[in-house]
Formats: sequence, structure tokens, C-alpha cells
Amino acid sequence: MQKKAIILFSGGLDSTTCLAIAKNQGFLLYALSFDYGQKHKAELIAAERIATMMGVQAHKFISLTALGELGASALTDDRIPVHDYPNNDTVPNTYVPARNTIFLSMAMAWAEIINASDIFIGANSLDYSGYPDCRPDYLRSFEEMANLATKAGIEGRRLTIHAPLLLLSKCEIIQTGLALGVDYRLTVSCYRLDEHGRSCGSCDSCIYRKKGFSEAGALDPTQYYLPYS
Repeated sequence: MQKKAIILFSGGLDSTTCLAIAKNQGFLLYALSFDYGQKHKAELIAAERIATMMGVQAHKFISLTALGELGASALTDDRIPVHDYPNNDTVPNTYVPARNTIFLSMAMAWAEIINASDIFIGANSLDYSGYPDCRPDYLRSFEEMANLATKAGIEGRRLTIHAPLLLLSKCEIIQTGLALGVDYRLTVSCYRLDEHGRSCGSCDSCIYRKKGFSEAGALDPTQYYLPYS
């Protein structure tokens, strides 16, 4: 029997690559997406479209808008603008406090309910924004906690957190996805899309995306609005 895997799925470049990797490894795919009060919902529309095309078994959308109501992040708080890529070691203002911990906790619960032992997350600790909940130590700690906190864990059905992109550059992530047939035209990465769904080209997410396609020698299919086209 095929094993089930839950994939934290935003509809972005990394999570779509992660979905393709899990599929290539033979898992039955269960995608989990979140409305956490983010300013634009284009990524959720993209997630639904991609999940259908990639043949997921089930795709759940969880409302976590209360997370956004707490504020303090440029992704959720209308009073805080998304800054351009800072090009330094500071954590950008797009950081959402505790986001991955909450997302993984929901995935942990669903995994126990459907008797799945594998969770995939597209966390990356190389070409990334410096978010603390994307680091290897954090993911190892969460996995240990999950196996202490669940009925399945104490009964011997251990949960494994897979982060196949963790030590890859954005270039390597894109090359991996292209080899698996990922259509990156469908993915959304930008933190400040315009009203036509075009990307800004200068937020940290856009900068890493453009860098990845350039280094991979691949055409970037993203539509950027001027002057970043």
C-alpha cells in the first residue's frame, strides 16, 4: 500500500517543488493550505489549481485568520508595508511569528487522524529570508516534540518531518522541480502582487526567485510589473 504524506502547501515555488518530490517518492498526497490573514489570496488560488493538476488525494484549506489579526508582520498587517529585499542578516518584516509551528501542528493533527507518518515542508536554510522556523535545529526539535505529543508517537508510529529543500540553493530547487515536470508559471511567490497578479520583483521572495532561475539557466516565467520586468 502507498504511504500517505501531508504537504504544507502554499502554492509557492518551494512548496510546489516539495509536492512534486513527495509524489515522485510514491506518496499519496494530502495537501494542507492556510488562510492566515495574508494580504493577498492569489497563492491560495494557485495552490488549489496546482493541487488539482498534480493529483492530490485531498486538499484542505484551514482558516487561521486570527494569526493575522495579531499583526506584527508585513504579510498580514495593512499598516506595515513590505520592504524591498534588505540584503543583510536581519530577519525581514515579512516574518510571521510562530507560523511554521502552527502550520506543522495542524499537519501533525491531520496526520494522526488519517494514519499518516510523513509530513513534508518546503523549508530552506540557504537561499531564504532568515526566518528562525526554517532552520534544521528547529525542524528536528519539532519532530521530537510531535512524537512525544501524539498517541501515534507513544504507540510507536513515529512521525517524520521531511524538509527535502532544506540544504538546497534556490537554483538547485528549481532544477529539481523542472526535472520533475513542475510548471512554475502556476506558482506565486511575491509578497506584494499588483491588482493584475504580477510580481514586484524586489521583495525578498522575488529576489530569491529571480536569482534561482538565473543561476539555473532557466527562463523565469514570472510576470513582473515595471520597473522590474
